[in-house]
This record gives sequence, C-alpha cells and structure tokens, in this order.
Amino acid sequence: MHHGGRRLTARAALVTAVTLATVSPVPALAAGASAPALTGRSPAHVQATGALSSAPSALTAAPPTPPAPRASVLTAAPGTPALTSGTFAFTAAPAAGRRASVPSVPGRAAYLYDAGTGTIHLSKQAGKRMPVASLTKVMTAYVVLREAKLDDTVTIQAADVRHAATNGATHAALRAGERLTVRDLLYAVMLPSGADASHALARVYGPGNAAFVAKMNATARSMGLADTRYASADGLPKPAPGYSTALDQAKLADLALRDPLLRIIASTRRHVVAKSKVHRAHSWTNSNKLLGKTPGVMGLKTGYTSAAGYCLSFAADRDGHRLVGVILGESNADRRFQSATRLLDWASEQAPSEL
Repeated sequence: MHHGGRRLTARAALVTAVTLATVSPVPALAAGASAPALTGRSPAHVQATGALSSAPSALTAAPPTPPAPRASVLTAAPGTPALTSGTFAFTAAPAAGRRASVPSVPGRAAYLYDAGTGTIHLSKQAGKRMPVASLTKVMTAYVVLREAKLDDTVTIQAADVRHAATNGATHAALRAGERLTVRDLLYAVMLPSGADASHALARVYGPGNAAFVAKMNATARSMGLADTRYASADGLPKPAPGYSTALDQAKLADLALRDPLLRIIASTRRHVVAKSKVHRAHSWTNSNKLLGKTPGVMGLKTGYTSAAGYCLSFAADRDGHRLVGVILGESNADRRFQSATRLLDWASEQAPSEL
C-alpha cells in the first residue's frame, strides 16, 4: 500500500502537470492583488484612471476572452517623493471599494492628489502649459516671505496704484503715500488679489519687477517646476502672462501651505487693518468661496484673466490626508468652486486602502 500510494501520487502529479501545460490560462489579476510596477516621466503624464492588462501567457493554449478592464487609481510607490521632478514609479491601487466615479471637471486642466501619500486622484491635461492668472501671486507671496521681514514698512507709490488701474486688475484699494507692513500687504495680495499690493512688494524686494520675477523663476526651478515661467508678480497679460501647469501649481500649493504664515493668510476669510497715522483703514475679503463652506479647506488662491479663464488652487485636510488640487481654464466663475468641492468630497470618500 505504501509503494502503491507513491505510484498514485506520481500519476496524479503527472496528470495535473499535463493539464496545466495544455489548457490552463494565466489567471487574470484579481481585484485587490498587487499590480506590476509602472514607470513614467512624471505625474503630469499619468491619468487618474487607466486599464491594466495581464502579462502575456507563455502557455500554448489561447486564453479565454479577458474581462473588461478595471479602472484604477495610480499611487506613488512606497518611498517615492511626491514633489520631485524626473522619473516616478507608480503602482496601481486596486479599484475595489470605490464608491463613485470621478466627478467631471469642465475646466481646461485639473489636478488633484494626496500630498502625503502621492496618490493621484485626477489628472486632466495636467502637464499642459497655459496662463494661470493670479495663481501667480502664490509664488509672489512665497518669495516675499523669504526676502522681507514681516514688520518691514512699504510705502505705496502712485505707480503701484496706476499699475492695477490701467490693467483693469483686482486691487486692495491702496493709495499713494500709505505705509503698510509687509504682513498686511501679503493679506492684500492673497485675499482681494490686489495687483497694487503685489506691484509694491515686487518693486521693493526685487528691487524692481524684472529682478523680482527672476527670483520667482529661480524659486520655481529650485522646486522642480519645470513647466513654469513667470513674467510678472501678478499674472496679468501685460507685458506677458507667463505660463505654468496644473501639476506645477499643485506642487507649489503644497509647498506654500507648509509655510505656517502663508497657510494662515490663505485660510483667512477677512482681514481688517485699523486706521493709523500712516495709512487708511482697510478691510479685505478673501475671494476663495470654499472657505467656511467646504470642510477642511485652507485656501489657496483664485485667479482670472480672459486668456487664463477662471482658475483655482485649493487644498483641504480630510481625515489626516491633505488633498491638493488645481483647476485651470474654467469658463464659469462659480463652477470652479463647485467642481473643487465635489472633487474633495469624492477623494475623501475613497476606501482607506486607496488613501
């Protein structure tokens, strides 16, 4: 019986081997299983959803018709920095547990990702260069915070006021001769998007617009924003609008919000400057309509020109995750806020394994 058992076992093994070699296809990747690592150039070239196919089988028998491809979210591989340029490695997160499809975003470009994990939730034309209007002022504020002292005093000149007026730009109602601190002028830049305030800061801390813009572009390069070129401190069409991408602006947003003061300023709904001997009273309201309405939102900046359309850089902390997004080229002012809210709600409702 002992030897007979060995012969039966050997025969069963042989039959199994022959069967596998002739009729068994390679099984499809099950939901939740690890996917092969993908490599690419940068997150700008990776879409939020895509199809994964199994590796071709080496077996002789033709496999059955494969099932419909599953949608997947691309996630940065463990240890991969979320904000570096160059080559990125990504793994496909399983689609199981997704509760809803990705909300539509009518804008020309959009990008949404988890700044902590590197998970890309949405990428629509994220690497396409285009004007970004007053989102430019995020970099302006970032550079000023590294060049100036907050209690420095800047005297507003007629040229600063005239710059905003002649270009039909948003302004902070500054008047020539007023003296305000850098701290207050940063609120004037970020809340009402004052081109008069940004012009004054660039004039002083360039010194001059050309020198200041050079500092902006040097900072962009140091951040790895390879598809960004600034031409002014405010993003107005004249003398040139400059360009960036949704991806680069999302990277900038994440880095800017790591600065405690800039985060406080960007999330402030209203800032009041009391009248003093050297300046008038001012009250500035944030143009970001997400504040106070969308849970966890902390800014960041709105923008508009006829060429750029309505733009929005936004971020929110949800359940321990910082979601950062950008919408460019929207044709409807309010719809950008609605789209941002839907994107944040959708991303925060994903299965824990995907966040």
